[in-house]
Amino acid sequence: EVQLVESGGGTAQAGGSLRLSCTASGFTFDDYVIGWFRQAPGKEREGVSCISNYDNSTYYADSVKGRSTISRSTDKNTVYLQMNSLKAEDTATYYCNAARYSGHGTWDLTPTYDYWGQGTQVTVSS
Repeated sequence: EVQLVESGGGTAQAGGSLRLSCTASGFTFDDYVIGWFRQAPGKEREGVSCISNYDNSTYYADSVKGRSTISRSTDKNTVYLQMNSLKAEDTATYYCNAARYSGHGTWDLTPTYDYWGQGTQVTVSS
């Protein structure tokens, strides 16, 4: 059974940090691109970041660029999203997702991804 389990969400103050984790099982982790999306109430789901399985290339939405770092641990089948200098607008449910193939310029498109986690809530208080 394929599983993507997110953890590390919670409540933080503006300016603070959180590290989200996504642990994968049920598929060959090294064969998949792993991404993070988020969805705030009343808004569309948006791509936050992505890390390649091929060369660990990373991609970030402009809204988090410079404040976030994505990384992956093959040994632990886990991807991390370190988020710093948190803002109130970062408040959302964060989803981890896996894609077998990701074409150029498609990392932030939901149809790219084959598997999705259940999400973890991040709330930033100002």
